[in-house]
Amino acid sequence: MKQPTFDAPFVLRFFFAPLRALSVLVALVLSPQCAQAEHDGKLQILLLGDSTTEGSIPRLLRPSGPHLERVLELLLAAQSDLPPCHVINSSLSGEYIRRLIDSGRYKRDAETLPGLDYIFIRYGLNDRAKRENFTENFPQDFHELLQRLRDDHPHARLIPMTVIPFANEAVSTEINDLVRGVAQQEKLAVFDIYPRYAAELNNGPNMLNYRRYPLAKVPPQHHELVKPFVRGGSVVVMANELDPILGHLPGWYGDRHPNLAGYNVIADETAKYLAELLRAPGAEQ
Repeated sequence: MKQPTFDAPFVLRFFFAPLRALSVLVALVLSPQCAQAEHDGKLQILLLGDSTTEGSIPRLLRPSGPHLERVLELLLAAQSDLPPCHVINSSLSGEYIRRLIDSGRYKRDAETLPGLDYIFIRYGLNDRAKRENFTENFPQDFHELLQRLRDDHPHARLIPMTVIPFANEAVSTEINDLVRGVAQQEKLAVFDIYPRYAAELNNGPNMLNYRRYPLAKVPPQHHELVKPFVRGGSVVVMANELDPILGHLPGWYGDRHPNLAGYNVIADETAKYLAELLRAPGAEQ
C-alpha cells in the first residue's frame, strides 16, 4: 500500500501560521500609533452641527459633491507635510444641542465613534430660535455636551466654533459671545469662522447661499422655466442662474444657508486652522 505523502511547505505553513498571527498581533499592540483613528493611519475628525454644517440642499442638488467633509479631506491631503485625515460629518438640519442629546442622536451617532482626534462643534442658530431661556440654557447645554465628549472621547481635542453670518450681525454677536464664554470657562480655544465667511460676502452678498423660494410665489408665466428646479413645492437653485429673471421677487434671497461655495469657504478656513494645529510643536502626527 502506498504511503501517504506530505507537502512539507504546507505542513510548515500550517504549523507556523498561528505563531505568525500572534507576532503580528503583538506588533500591532506594541507599535506606536500616529493617530487614534478608526481608519488605520489617519487622523479622525468629527464635525458636529446643524444645517449650516450638514448641507442637505447641496447634497440634494449635487449628490456626487464633493461636500464639506470630502473637500476638507482633499485640502488637507494637498499639503504633503500633513498626516492623512478622515472627516466624519455628523450634523443635522434643525438641530440644537438639547435636541442632539435628548433625541438620542448623540448616543447613536457620536458617543461610540472610535478613535476621534479632533471634534469641531458648531451650534447656536437653532438653539437661539428653539431653546427656551436661550442665554442661560444654551451655555449650560454646551457645557453638558463638552463634558459628554470628554467622557466618551478623552483623547480628542474639542474645538468650539462660532456661527457663520446666517442671521443679522447683532444676533450673530450674541450667539458667538456665548460660545466664547463657554470656551473660556472650559479653557478651550475657539475656532472663529465668522470673519472669513463675512469677508467673502463682501465679494457679493448672495454668492455663498442657495436660493429656495416657494413655487406659489413665482409668477405663473415662469413656471415652465423653473420646472427643472422645483423640489417639494419650492424652486431650489444652487447659485445665481435664475437671479436675472427672478431676483426682483420679494424674499428671493431670503434663505441664507450655504451653497457649495459657502461650504468651500468653511472647508478652506477649517483646513487652514487644522493645518496650523497639526504643524504646532508636539502635535501628534
